Amino acid sequence: MTKLLLADDHDLVREMIAAYLRAQGGFEVHVAESLGAALDVQEKNGPFQLVLLDLMMPGMDSLTGLGVMKARAKCPVAILSGTATAEIGRRALRSGAAGFLPKTLDPQSLVAAVHHMLLGETYTPLDFLETGESEAEGPVRLTPRETDVLVGILHGKSNKEIARDLDIQEVTVKLHLKTLSRKLGAKNRTHAAMIARDMGLT
Repeated sequence: MTKLLLADDHDLVREMIAAYLRAQGGFEVHVAESLGAALDVQEKNGPFQLVLLDLMMPGMDSLTGLGVMKARAKCPVAILSGTATAEIGRRALRSGAAGFLPKTLDPQSLVAAVHHMLLGETYTPLDFLETGESEAEGPVRLTPRETDVLVGILHGKSNKEIARDLDIQEVTVKLHLKTLSRKLGAKNRTHAAMIARDMGLT
């Protein structure tokens, strides 16, 4: 079973998110209420496949705690926040976070985001992408998995067929489709396929 470590100093939020991940995703979830406690849990119960850290809990010292946990856990580490600005989110991603997850994500989206990061991808919420889109420079950069999904779309495959081909969940395909469409400025699947053809993805 995939093991996750979730650290948040708000008891209710922590237990609610952990319950989502256990019930909806089938994950084994260990919890902690601070960075120090999370490091102890990592030492005693690791290794973990993914760590989720609340940005504002004790011990984090802004994004310093992200680097500390990454060095200790040697697995993807994502940031959770209910209040951080888009700029803080961008800083977290530049600092090597596996993702930036608003606490307002619904359970299905949260589980999809976790699957996304377990595949080695970076999770960025769509509204966050919108905020940062105008600041992007240079060519569009798709992740390898987004490119795989785009090729499947180009070949006229359904989300279910793409999921089967790539051995991932259909909800994960939908997440990739949304993020790649945002990056490409595609209005729908057909538009995305046209852009893929223009990019020479056959």
